[in-house]
Amino acid sequence: MTADTMDLPRLPFDRPGVLDVGPVWADLRARHPITRVLTPAGDPAWLVTGYVEARALFGDPRLGRSHREPEKASRISSSGFNGGPTGDFAAEPAFNARLRRVLVPSFSARRMRTLEGHVQSLTDTLLNDMIAAGGGGAVVDLHEHLSLPLPIYVICRLLGVPYADRDHFKDLSERSATMTGDDPMTAIGELLDYAGELAAVKRREPGEDVITDLVQAQHEDPTFSDAELAMIVAGVLFAGHETTVNRISIGALLLLENPGVIPTLIEHPASRVPIIEEILRLATPEGFGLARYAREDITIGEGPREVTITAGDAVILSTFAGNRDEQAFPDPEVFDPGRPAPTPHLSFGHGAHYCIGASLARVELRIALTNLFARLPDLRLAVPADELRLHTERLTGGLYDLPVTW
Repeated sequence: MTADTMDLPRLPFDRPGVLDVGPVWADLRARHPITRVLTPAGDPAWLVTGYVEARALFGDPRLGRSHREPEKASRISSSGFNGGPTGDFAAEPAFNARLRRVLVPSFSARRMRTLEGHVQSLTDTLLNDMIAAGGGGAVVDLHEHLSLPLPIYVICRLLGVPYADRDHFKDLSERSATMTGDDPMTAIGELLDYAGELAAVKRREPGEDVITDLVQAQHEDPTFSDAELAMIVAGVLFAGHETTVNRISIGALLLLENPGVIPTLIEHPASRVPIIEEILRLATPEGFGLARYAREDITIGEGPREVTITAGDAVILSTFAGNRDEQAFPDPEVFDPGRPAPTPHLSFGHGAHYCIGASLARVELRIALTNLFARLPDLRLAVPADELRLHTERLTGGLYDLPVTW
């Protein structure tokens, strides 16, 4: 830390509660939507809190995950994911193009719709088990019974991962996402090895799944290496369940805190899309945002709001701060699925960095939450909301538990 950075605000910021990110984000945005901060690792970075600015930078090809001189790059944290620069600087544009080319068909909205029956069946089974466990007014953990297993089941089926391995890759994912100590990098190495083993199985025994799609893509493109394939599989395995797990739990909490919306969710199918989109806008399990690095100088903003991000600088795109920008979302802290002509939220990014798994996450959230409240219309929290805790030590955040009763 140098003299010119020692007075900068340092991430992560304290937050008052699971649904309340605190005033610091709005205060920073009012001063400037792109401002200098210190990362959890203590290095300087640009923090983007404005909606317009974040949307523009998400779509800017001058931002990437690699760095020309990675040993000199600002570290975000010790996390194996999003902790610092990854990949080869010169090869990143080609790698990103390949990633989207081979994955977009596997995660198409049409393919996700074919999974709906499977997601519905899994949800029914999980809710049956949860209701049996909660008989007689017992307290059960919604996070453990529904939010956690459903996305894991689904990602296993989609990728072709043995469900028997769920505890193994869940452990690797959680260790990889921890933002302290040396273990996250060890866990990343183990996760990449595991992803390589899965690919080797699919070469011998192909199936109707995403890993088989990737293996087939290698036959068609000799430059698509085993190391790149393992990186893609590991990333999809991690992101494909971690973020959805957390949003199911926090989505349920948002509905419990806004009970007037629940009858509409259950009784009016047309309302489900805007309700899920508003949940996605406001659900904030994580603590700061997505880390990127400037591949070249980027000047953004106008007049007094103009800044120049220098090539090599770290940039943290705070999706949840952008989703609470009052210029884009009037009364941004209010849960309002009926917003007129709603502005698209940034929870899945934008443009070239739009999340490939967005359709899958929407299917899981809609089915899980609609069926949860249809089956248990008198569901309620078993503890005060202010007693719920988030994993602040993990990149992906998320609730420790969600005790409920009915």
